[in-house]
Amino acid sequence: MSIIGKIFLTFMKIGAFSFGGGLAMLPLIEKEIVYRNNWVTPDQFVDIIAISQMTPGPIAINTSTFCGYKVGGLLGALAGSVGVAIVSFCLITILAKHIIKRKDNPSMKAVFKGIRPAVVGLILSAAISVGKTALVDVKSIIICLIIFFMLVRLKIHPILGIIGAAIMGIILY
Repeated sequence: MSIIGKIFLTFMKIGAFSFGGGLAMLPLIEKEIVYRNNWVTPDQFVDIIAISQMTPGPIAINTSTFCGYKVGGLLGALAGSVGVAIVSFCLITILAKHIIKRKDNPSMKAVFKGIRPAVVGLILSAAISVGKTALVDVKSIIICLIIFFMLVRLKIHPILGIIGAAIMGIILY
């Protein structure tokens, strides 16, 4: 199989078996592109996440596009982007009217109440995984805590947090 086909199938699998949005997909993306396929290193994966967060668009699409481009050029970027989105697009197109019709059904409500905590667990798993690579010294931990405080307590815009972290990086490193 060509590398373009492998990129497409890998990201299609990620898109098919991930629930809860892009952040919840990160553990599966990491497993596939870092550990299973060895397309990027753990450090490169953290950089891909940082770039994906800073650019407009969903993190899953940005991550798959960036990784696909790194591995397979422009066609790889296209394969990764389409692959990660195709299953969700088809499912939501087919299921949307049925879900909307049954949104008040107790069983449907119970399904979504069960999925929500799982999504939080997936996001926490991604945070821990990225944290192991990104929080490498006291300076990086200080930057993390300051930005976290500013986001949660001061309610600053995430873009300001990224700019602030970049400035602190320049000063501290």
